[in-house]
Amino acid sequence: MSAIDDRLAALGITLPTPAAPVANYVPFVRTGNLVVVSGQICLGLDGKLSPAHTGKLGAEISPEAGREAARLCAINLLAQLRAAVGNLDMVVRCVRLGGFINVVPTFAAVAQVMNGASDLMVEVLGDAGRHARSTIGVAELPMDAAVEVEGMFEVR
Repeated sequence: MSAIDDRLAALGITLPTPAAPVANYVPFVRTGNLVVVSGQICLGLDGKLSPAHTGKLGAEISPEAGREAARLCAINLLAQLRAAVGNLDMVVRCVRLGGFINVVPTFAAVAQVMNGASDLMVEVLGDAGRHARSTIGVAELPMDAAVEVEGMFEVR
C-alpha cells in the first residue's frame, strides 16, 4: 500500500470505482506532469446519487449536506486520479479545484460548501493538498446533483 492509501484507510475512506463518462468526454487528461480530472458529482461508494445530495442548496439541501456532497466529489476526484496515475503517492500537489454548487438564486455560502472538498484534499494530501480554487453557484447540475468538483494535479 502507498502512504496515501494508508492515510485514506486511517481516515476511513474507501475510494470507489471511478465513474464512467456519461457524454462525449474523458474522465481525465494527462499532459506532462499535470492531470486534469473532469468534474465529479457527489456519487456515493455504491456509484449512486443519494437523495440527501440531490437538489439545491438553500432549498432542500442544507449547507452541512452540501459540504458532505463536496467531500464525496473530492473522493471521486481522487479515485479518477488514482486511475490516471496508478498510485496516489505520485501526486506532487493539488494545483486547483473548481466547484459548482447547485443553488437557489439567494444562496451565497458557496465557499463554505466547497470547503468540504478543499478540507478533504488537505486531510489526504497534507500541505500538498493546499490549492487554488474557484467556486460558483449554478442553476443546474447533471442528475440534479448538489455539487460538482473538477481538479488539476501535478504528478511525478
